[in-house]
Amino acid sequence: MARVVILGAGIAGHTAALFVRRRLPREHEVVVVSPKELYNWIPSNIWVGVGAMPASEVVVPLPPVYARMGITFIQSRAVAIYPEGTSGESGPCVAVEHTAGVEKGRRQMLPYDYLINATGPKLNFAATPGLGPEAYTQSVCTHEHADRAAAAFLACVAEMKKGVKKTLVIGMGHGVCTCEGAAFEYVLNVEFELRRHGVREQATILFITNEVELGDFGVGGMYFKRGGYVVHSRTFAESLFVERGIGWMTGAHVQKVEADKMYCETLDGQVHETKYDFAMLLPPFTGTGLQAFNRAGADITSELFMPNGFMKVDADYTKKDFAQWKAADWPRTYQNPKYGNLFAVGIAFAPPHAISMPRTSVRGTPISPAPPRTGMPSAIMGRVVANSIVDLILSSGKHTMKTASMAELGAACVASAGANWWSGTAASMTMFPIVPDFEKFPEYGRDLRFTFGDIGSAGHWIKKILHYMFIYKAQGKPFWWIIPE
Repeated sequence: MARVVILGAGIAGHTAALFVRRRLPREHEVVVVSPKELYNWIPSNIWVGVGAMPASEVVVPLPPVYARMGITFIQSRAVAIYPEGTSGESGPCVAVEHTAGVEKGRRQMLPYDYLINATGPKLNFAATPGLGPEAYTQSVCTHEHADRAAAAFLACVAEMKKGVKKTLVIGMGHGVCTCEGAAFEYVLNVEFELRRHGVREQATILFITNEVELGDFGVGGMYFKRGGYVVHSRTFAESLFVERGIGWMTGAHVQKVEADKMYCETLDGQVHETKYDFAMLLPPFTGTGLQAFNRAGADITSELFMPNGFMKVDADYTKKDFAQWKAADWPRTYQNPKYGNLFAVGIAFAPPHAISMPRTSVRGTPISPAPPRTGMPSAIMGRVVANSIVDLILSSGKHTMKTASMAELGAACVASAGANWWSGTAASMTMFPIVPDFEKFPEYGRDLRFTFGDIGSAGHWIKKILHYMFIYKAQGKPFWWIIPE
């Protein structure tokens, strides 16, 4: 009998658990370790954060799903990995700390035959003084955060209905953030809701981002073919903001946030003081703080993880100038190079380099997006690694690994621009591949036949339908595996 342990029950981890359990005979054990008992469909937190959807509609209780499917659920957080075992455990194991119930705080050693690290990120609000829901700004990174953001936003709307003018600041709360697309989507929904509430004229909206230009999204931007011309995603993004009267500040790092103002350093070294009444700023991400030890108890964390806390996989981590990186540097199997039964997927794996060109301000402050690897790519990684592990178990370790390199995968993104069945719209974008490959596509890095951007009401209908499809899939209901990642 084999035991597969999955750390994390987000998009990557939950997807992996469902696919491992579906294919493995029941004599094999599947265990999911997560500090929370709720699965959160994070893309829809955007709607929760403006009051357009209740938080209850973006979460799925995990224990009933796992009990029905034959998956063991342990509500704990992973603390340390022992890939060679310990003096008390002959085989590899992971230390977990219980986060609920009468056992809260108790540590447990959990043996495994295969381990998938899908812990996701630590939300590093501490990187910017004053950032986060416990300080002065809102977030939509979790359903709880989004619920609080909605309350603050609607309170602001209520004041505007009394004739009070407000300044709303949306964007990135640090110079090395990722998930620029989520902030982009949120600001468009904020603007839409202000119009719906009839207070748009009372509001000034500013978008602050670490992108060197709008439309970069942490992937170096994209090129689209439109009307016989090739245009950059900068034109696409800027046109949406201009049409909606949204201002923007690019190449920006938020130095600190106070109760009514924030200080932003831009690439030219200037520091801008910006007053605000409502702010939703996303934090930078780091690894969750997992440690690693060898059998003798020596710390080998630096062997398994990069300094930012994300796990090393089958990528080329050789230090190179940005101009020297290649698409082939990116991981394909997400298998740790030293321990073949250890994998990392989603945000938990360490990317080999940035996709957008790294930049620093004239003061030396890093200001550029970190590589995104959420949503569709995370789910695909989860499925592919799950299938690889099942094949390894059923073939006694002799099967060829499945692959899912971000330099060989395409991705689709439907960014809501207003949550209404009749007047809502969404920006629909696709790109292939996610990581540009200038050897295959020397002119633009991507295949323009499959790289596309447009906005319209059809995109909103698709976005809404996808929400219910993925919630259905997360519940493991009949034929869930037919729904693509």
